[in-house]
Amino acid sequence: MHHFEEELTCSICYSIYEDPRVLPCSHTFCRNCLESVLQLSSNFSIWRPLRLPLKCPNCRSIVEIPPSGTDSLPINFALKAIIEKYQQDDHPDVATCTEHYRQPLNVYCLLDKKLVCGHCLTIGKHHGHPIDDLLSAYMKEKETPSKLLEQLTDKHWSEVCLLIENLEEQKAKCESIVQEDKKTVLQYFKRLNDVLDHKKQALLAALDEVNTQIAAEYEPLIERMKGIREEQLELMSLNTSIQEEESPLLFLEKVEDVRQRVKALKKKPLPSIRPVEIYPRIGQVLKDVWTKTEISEINKIITPQIKLISKGKVCHGCEKENSKHKEFWPLLLALTIISLVVAHLLSAEDEVAFPYVLNVLENVYHDSNNRLQAAMEVVRQYLCKVISLFI
Repeated sequence: MHHFEEELTCSICYSIYEDPRVLPCSHTFCRNCLESVLQLSSNFSIWRPLRLPLKCPNCRSIVEIPPSGTDSLPINFALKAIIEKYQQDDHPDVATCTEHYRQPLNVYCLLDKKLVCGHCLTIGKHHGHPIDDLLSAYMKEKETPSKLLEQLTDKHWSEVCLLIENLEEQKAKCESIVQEDKKTVLQYFKRLNDVLDHKKQALLAALDEVNTQIAAEYEPLIERMKGIREEQLELMSLNTSIQEEESPLLFLEKVEDVRQRVKALKKKPLPSIRPVEIYPRIGQVLKDVWTKTEISEINKIITPQIKLISKGKVCHGCEKENSKHKEFWPLLLALTIISLVVAHLLSAEDEVAFPYVLNVLENVYHDSNNRLQAAMEVVRQYLCKVISLFI
């Protein structure tokens, strides 16, 4: 430690003076340190005198402290000013305590094997611990690093290296498994995306087909009506030119021409608009079938045949229609039983017959009634699960 810094250090706490007070014997100590010594002395007295006796920690002479305590002791202003000047300067070469601001680490705690400041010994967590000065601690610990390193034998080195190899091997194995699982995920979702894309294209194709039906249904009628409208507009425009005609002969000829054209135009039959609707609606199919289908069964969903039908043939919640549909359920039940029997008789080499049975069922279904689409889909999925147990 620097000689100048030793002069600023309290001999009780080994720290830079804090609120230095001068005893009658002219020795200076921190006020808190004197309070601790004074309190320790008073603990052994059965009565409290008017003036408190105190043995100086430096010269061992008995001094008397006024009843008001250490507050009445004079402050060493000269030393305090030097300390303030010293603390304002930077001292990068001096290690300071992290718990007590600007207090130098100038004492070695033998119990905790670490450098501490004077406040750590008096008011900190190292209070009462055995201590040593820096030079003595340095000489005692000089050979400690070599002795500590001797504990790291070749056996310990080999164990560490072997453990590192095992950890790296386990890490590589786990990473390999993760990469394999990533490939599995990519392959699975690629197949799923392919199936979904195929189904999407099928649904879009079905909608394009019904769009063609709509065009075939309405475009000829629209063109006919546009022709009638154009002819009527032309006749209306002729009225102006006829009114301007001054020749009676030409006027009458034009009037007759208009009369014949109007008569012919009125005889042209106007088409009646047939209310139609699209059935089934894709939104309803997705809600009734797709949302209730497991991912593994998506590939088995049949693309519905979307048609343009007369409005009114699809009755929602009509009891009359419901009673009419009941006649199809015995047929559907019979077809289901037949398909189960046929599937049971099929051998493993004749698996192609099963899609044929499903195709027959589908054709009968579509020929019977389009409104049984959702019910047939549920039955078909059930058949797939049951028949898979036999083939």
